[in-house]
Amino acid sequence: MSEPLPEGEFDLEGTDGPARAGRLGLRHGTIRTPAFMPVGTKATVKALTPGELEESGAEIVLSNAYHLLLRPGVEVIEEAGGLHRFMNWDRPILTDSGGFQVFSLAEINEIDDDGVTFQSHIDGSYHRMTPERSVEIQAALGSDVIMALDECPPGEAGRERAREALERTLAWLERSRRRHRELRSGAGAGGGDGPHPGLLFPIFQGASYPDLRVESIERTMEMGDWPGIGIGGLSVGEPKEVTMNVLDRCEDALPAGTPRYLMGVGYPDDVLEAVRRGVDMFDCVAPTRNGRNGTAFTSRGRVNVEVARFRDDTRPLDPDCGCPCCRRYSRAYLRHLFNVEEILGMRLLSLHNVHFLLDLTRAARRAILRGELERWSAAWLERYRARDI
Repeated sequence: MSEPLPEGEFDLEGTDGPARAGRLGLRHGTIRTPAFMPVGTKATVKALTPGELEESGAEIVLSNAYHLLLRPGVEVIEEAGGLHRFMNWDRPILTDSGGFQVFSLAEINEIDDDGVTFQSHIDGSYHRMTPERSVEIQAALGSDVIMALDECPPGEAGRERAREALERTLAWLERSRRRHRELRSGAGAGGGDGPHPGLLFPIFQGASYPDLRVESIERTMEMGDWPGIGIGGLSVGEPKEVTMNVLDRCEDALPAGTPRYLMGVGYPDDVLEAVRRGVDMFDCVAPTRNGRNGTAFTSRGRVNVEVARFRDDTRPLDPDCGCPCCRRYSRAYLRHLFNVEEILGMRLLSLHNVHFLLDLTRAARRAILRGELERWSAAWLERYRARDI
């Protein structure tokens, strides 16, 4: 195992065309890229324990500042010694700023140039989120990576709407950076296990307009060096070919020595296509959400385990997978669990799907370091899209 990297250092270990394999040093450990981050929005990856995530090879998870602000409250987590202790996870955590909720909860929030006022979807109470407040919340949680508050427009927003969100995101970024620097200088760069202002990642926007995307990148990088950069506002309703076209057009504008985080992407073929285009980090609820609803990711495509043809199928779900679900249980048993609405089925499929994404990014990393990503990924995608399980 390689030596841990200092916080904020990114070691680009190998490339294969635009694709990259590297390591990023964070306060609670060094992660290897490409990396998939299981989503633990409310301080838990749904249906899975931290131990199961570790056994599957997860090196970093994602949580959400907005949802934790509502429940259990930031002060509860602070008193527990920070988010890592609260959820019993001693590896890195990246927290979302609440920016995605600007998009997903658009009907119950109001945006202005100063920030966002949210009406709680739980009890109707009102909460104010500004760039500064978002950084403060994430620092109090003890996040290893803090995401700057951004405005995420719909994927196919008009040009004027995309421009407005771009400008507001850049203005908020300057304020986020200022507050982050104040907290870093006051709290120091580390020490102890309590709340700590982690690294700050900006997010660039521009909807589906490549020229606005490039402009957003350039103006973001003019503000200074960043330890990583978020690619926001993709996978929010636009066609997949638009997402990949934007990534193609942005690749040359992104600095080579900075890790790139594509937010909200987590279907296997989408992840692999983005890795081919130079993306380093991913997160998505897709593995656990699909697992809870009976859909499994397999090396031969997605499959619904409730289908009748699995009734007496004693084979493992995916013979190519080494997760506990595939090692120990049959397709027939998984189908039975879902048909009788036993929660174990949801847990097993969630565990399998998360393991599958983690294994996929590890395999892609190995292929990049061998200089064989294009050949390997073409064969993998052909098999996955055949859907012949």
